[in-house]
Amino acid sequence: MEEKQILCVGLAVLDVINVVEKYPEEDSDSRCLSQRWQRGGNASNSCTVLSLLGAPCAFMGSLAPGHIADFLVADFGRRGVDVTQVAWQSGGDTPCSCCVISGSNGSRTIVLYDTNLPDVTARDFEKVDLSRYKWIHIEGRNAAEQVKMLQRVDQYNKARPPELQIRTSVEVEKPREELFQLFGCGDVVFVSKDVAKHMGFRSAAEPSRGYGRVRKGAVLVCAWAEQGADALGPDGQLLHSDAFPPPRVVDTLGAGDTFNASFIFSLCQGKSVQEALVFGCQVAGKKCGLHGYDGIV
Repeated sequence: MEEKQILCVGLAVLDVINVVEKYPEEDSDSRCLSQRWQRGGNASNSCTVLSLLGAPCAFMGSLAPGHIADFLVADFGRRGVDVTQVAWQSGGDTPCSCCVISGSNGSRTIVLYDTNLPDVTARDFEKVDLSRYKWIHIEGRNAAEQVKMLQRVDQYNKARPPELQIRTSVEVEKPREELFQLFGCGDVVFVSKDVAKHMGFRSAAEPSRGYGRVRKGAVLVCAWAEQGADALGPDGQLLHSDAFPPPRVVDTLGAGDTFNASFIFSLCQGKSVQEALVFGCQVAGKKCGLHGYDGIV
């Protein structure tokens, strides 16, 4: 019997990455050490990491037909990610970003060219055969539609025994109020450092004070860069993992997406939340020592 997949719903973009010796000063003329195209976007990056870790996975998102989308779809295929759930949309270009990575300290600056490309809707999601998946991860974007998607999964689960139910996770990365309704959805809720700061918290452990926002039985996870990551489960126990920085930080682009994917992968392997925290921090740390994702495992 074919192993069920992990489905990631969200954004795919083209990252045009310029690596420079140091961050350019104003009115300066700098040469790139290297430049490359790389498939990006939170859900897209998490698919890459899941596939590299050995998990069968699929991506669902919107792409506009054209040479950028052709590159992205080909790269999904190269990484072994199922792209049958791509929704081809008209009315805009596929988003892209220009990323400047400093070779001296691995810091990065991103300038995003967003488009009016529609996000995946609940109606699009109705076409998904849920029986193919064991886990569905949703990157918070058009939250009202995504709540409906997750409600469909909940209804699907009610008619099935625990071993056949789909586990779900949501990522609340941007400090936008409309996204906060996703806190009440999903078995795992990833809250970003930016959102935690927006809510007045000063460390990864502090968001646990807002644990009442998540539904009964859920796990709340917050990663905080060099401080590591914390999680709080339904038993009320706060768990922590230190960060695992590489000998030299060269590229932090996608580190959070790497952590999320590794955490999900670990739970799918039957590991505990504590083990998933440590594994997520380990893989994310290793990624920060690499350009891109090759060599992450």
